[in-house]
Amino acid sequence: MLTAEENSVLTQVGPGTPGGEMLRRYWHPIALATDVSDESPTKFVRILGEDLVIFRDKSGRTGLIADKCPHRNASLVYGRVEERGISCAYHGWLMDCDGNIIETPPERNDAIMRNVKATAYPVQVYLNLIWAYMGPAPVPPMIHFDSLFRGDVHRKIVVHPQLDCNWFQAMENSVDPAHLQVLHQEFAGRGGRVPESTTRGFTDDVEMYEFYLTDYGVMKKRTYKNGLMDEHPLIFPNILRQGPSTQFRVPIDDEHTIHVHVVCSRADDGDDMSDAFDPPIEIKEPYKHPADAMHPVAKFTMHHVIPQDHMAWETQGPIADRSIEHLSFSDRGIALLRKLTVEQIARVGQGLDPMPVQRDADHAIIDTKLDDGIQQQQRSRAPGVKRGVMDKQA
Repeated sequence: MLTAEENSVLTQVGPGTPGGEMLRRYWHPIALATDVSDESPTKFVRILGEDLVIFRDKSGRTGLIADKCPHRNASLVYGRVEERGISCAYHGWLMDCDGNIIETPPERNDAIMRNVKATAYPVQVYLNLIWAYMGPAPVPPMIHFDSLFRGDVHRKIVVHPQLDCNWFQAMENSVDPAHLQVLHQEFAGRGGRVPESTTRGFTDDVEMYEFYLTDYGVMKKRTYKNGLMDEHPLIFPNILRQGPSTQFRVPIDDEHTIHVHVVCSRADDGDDMSDAFDPPIEIKEPYKHPADAMHPVAKFTMHHVIPQDHMAWETQGPIADRSIEHLSFSDRGIALLRKLTVEQIARVGQGLDPMPVQRDADHAIIDTKLDDGIQQQQRSRAPGVKRGVMDKQA
């Protein structure tokens, strides 16, 4: 169990908090590229506890700026996009994508233009997603993980319903292999098997769980009694690489999280690879009803793996109270992740980069066992194998 203070270090994401400052050292997917267009050039987003506006100016540049205009705090969601940036609808102050104030109607105020700047963050559009970096300069490159940068795989973007809970609850699940055989037992049985006990599910299929650190996070390893083995890397701080999927859990604030997957599949010889870096987008329907309700009012559908995970994460509470938990031996991956997170937060506090931030824009592609994950997915779809266990997205 943790103290309330220790829990806050792991869960708080706002500006100035230790965890929030660490999370700001990474590029995060914050919206779909299709969310802004000529017809709808602005979009409100809340990321890492900050209220922001994505906009696309008439020069085609994408910006991310504080929602409140620095003049009189009117929302820039209603700003008018122009060639040079976004103009506040209230009095016309014009700001560019870097937050520079370049006009101050009705008068020209050179002192304000020299000394005042709107909060703005670098963004880029990649894989039909808008990515943001909200940390200090110099801005690092995006990390070249295989599932995001290889050109020889098909990709699809899957947007899951917003998680109404803290991001760290989803990440702890990523180093909790024991829950697969219990929570997802309806989908974990091969060939239509039914567990003898719903209490244990298919727990007794597993010989052992192991965890070890990598250069980019934590590897969880599950060895079955029949000799099969699988490994799923947690890419620090907020990505799970499982099977063919790269799963982002981006904090909106302390109690809400974006849940987006980049799903890869193998390319065959002669395939049209136009979707390698221009992937289609699938948006999932809500996993609970009413969609904006919280436990115990909300009822989760539980019809597949992801809704089951959302249930388990959200019903812990908006921010799990780790002072009343009781960890067991199978939870040692969770203890390892907590220790690693505290260590990386400390690195940032010392002015150092956390893992696995890169500074070389041409660094080699990082292998996260994508080929193994795709092969695992293909095996799960073989005749006679019940789909679900290898489709697991958590």
